[in-house]
Amino acid sequence: MKFRAIKLSLIIILIFLAQVLIPSFTNLFVLNSSAWTQPWRFITSIFLHANIVHLLYNLLALALFGSILEKFIGGKRFLLIFFVSGILANLLSINFYSSSLGASGAIFGIIGALIVIRPLLTVWAFGMPMPLFVAGILWAAGDLIGAYGFLTGQPIDNTGNIAHLTGMAFGIILGAIFRSPNKKQKNTKIKINEHFIQNWENNYMTRPNSK
Repeated sequence: MKFRAIKLSLIIILIFLAQVLIPSFTNLFVLNSSAWTQPWRFITSIFLHANIVHLLYNLLALALFGSILEKFIGGKRFLLIFFVSGILANLLSINFYSSSLGASGAIFGIIGALIVIRPLLTVWAFGMPMPLFVAGILWAAGDLIGAYGFLTGQPIDNTGNIAHLTGMAFGIILGAIFRSPNKKQKNTKIKINEHFIQNWENNYMTRPNSK
């Protein structure tokens, strides 16, 4: 394993330092209407973050779920899911948000792929152990509620719920493609720290529109 999820996390940290130290750096790479003439923004905005809290929760999710997915399908396929989910989430998000940044479209793509590849993976979510596919349904339901509020003009917060849902949907599709039908699925149990999951649920999904 080449630990690509960890390497991506380190790159994101370096880019965040550039955001802090270089004036107007974020404005050059954030996703906004300029992306139609500056298409690199569909990729670069994935690596930007609104603040340190946003950064840390995205890094924790990427390092955790990304490393698990990479273990099951390999580094190249992991990277494909990360970038395809993130870019497609941005292509949809740009039609709804004036600007957005963050890796969560890509991270939800990772989660979506894991739901298909290892649906019975045991995780701590909502204060209890549960199969990953159940946790995924609950997270998606929360995003559906948030997206409905945004579309009806009564947003709950500035979370990019639409990007989350888009990323997860494409992750599920890619997971189905990469899932080997010839290998028996092991009931792998990887327990995720309950405190981390609770904090992630409470804080991951809130940021200008941070994802």
